[in-house]
Amino acid sequence: MSVVASEVRRHDSDEVNESKVADATEPRGMPDQRQQVGLPRVNSTTLENGNRITRGRSGFFERKPPREERTPEARTEYIEQLRDIYSKPPQQWPAPHVDHAVAWKEIGLLPELPPVDPESEAAARIELGKHLFFDPRLSASRQIACASCHDPDLAWGDGRTVSFGNERKMLTRNAPSIMNVRYSQVFFWDGRAESLEDQAHAVMLNPNEMGSSKSLVEGRLQSVPLYLELFQKAYPQEEITIEVASRAIADFERTIVGGRSRFDRFMKGDPNALSDEAMAGLDLFRREARCINCHHGPTFSDNQLHVVGLSYYGRKYEDLGQFEQTRRIEDVGRFKTPSLRNVSQTGPYMHNGLFPSIRGVLNMYNAGMPTLVPKNDQQMDDPFFPHKSPLLMPLGLNTQDLSDLESFLQSLEEPPLRVRPPERAEEAPSEGTTTSVAADYQD
Repeated sequence: MSVVASEVRRHDSDEVNESKVADATEPRGMPDQRQQVGLPRVNSTTLENGNRITRGRSGFFERKPPREERTPEARTEYIEQLRDIYSKPPQQWPAPHVDHAVAWKEIGLLPELPPVDPESEAAARIELGKHLFFDPRLSASRQIACASCHDPDLAWGDGRTVSFGNERKMLTRNAPSIMNVRYSQVFFWDGRAESLEDQAHAVMLNPNEMGSSKSLVEGRLQSVPLYLELFQKAYPQEEITIEVASRAIADFERTIVGGRSRFDRFMKGDPNALSDEAMAGLDLFRREARCINCHHGPTFSDNQLHVVGLSYYGRKYEDLGQFEQTRRIEDVGRFKTPSLRNVSQTGPYMHNGLFPSIRGVLNMYNAGMPTLVPKNDQQMDDPFFPHKSPLLMPLGLNTQDLSDLESFLQSLEEPPLRVRPPERAEEAPSEGTTTSVAADYQD
């Protein structure tokens, strides 16, 4: 039996630092009340099967004993076998470790972008959308553009734990990268928008985000001679409206596509594009680490929403995710599965930006993510008390496994590609005034 075949049933675990796991259930920098009163930070109990239960502030983690790492010789043989296996077409790869209910798709290359005639209305819509994407006049304050939270120099995110909105209001969620958003089927962390157009429209009108209004946006756009020209080229039969502007922004965002990573080079036939560590991580990703249960297909996302135990239910910073839109019990704490493409450049991670590093995320998933525990009788009888997805469980990964997984995720990184904002389009001078800002706030 080959080394790879003998590994199919191995499912041991790595030790997760208890204080780090406990820290991961509370926002960084928050005071620890347990420490203040002199109580122990965590309690740890070893079960009869050797697994360890570690209690945190709001629940517990169950971890398996770490498995023994391979010797250098065994690891070399293992990597050679993996290279031979994964050099074959994906149809011949080992079966992934997925649960029966998961309608998974194999990871792989992104679809080819359709060509756009540079003289077509489609090209004009993309050009218009690019101008709008970088234009802060779409916000009430004239200070926030789409690019404020989705900066091309920051991998189309903003690098913050959570974003700032209108009047520098701190929002509650992390701004995800919009690279490859053309392939998304779920928009916003809670899935509340039905399309990319709806998402752009909602952000402009959200009082906590861009804080604008339909009449304000349309009035400003109609006062810019260049926009009169660009809208005419892009939508010759339509008026300048916020709805049409949202469509143009979405068309531009659909051009923001990756596909130039080391993983992509490997999939196109370059056997040396992946390091030994990334090769081992690829196999782990599909099998023992169970990542492919939620992160599959060309975008490494199932376009679904799941409960991962980070809703802060009944606590400060509570965020109930999709439930806030649907009011359905099963949606409490449910959030979108993000794409993992270019993930090494898009931290912090999770819907609330809780983890500053990929390794922190991997440690938590290796521990099965937190299992929330009711704190009192009221929560015991609470039908809305969240229960994490059954797809989450202790993984049994050792230190080398975690490093290999991290290396594979780093192989999804895109090379730098500078996107320069277009030059600002000047407004036509207003009669009797030197600026239209005062008039804006009379809207």
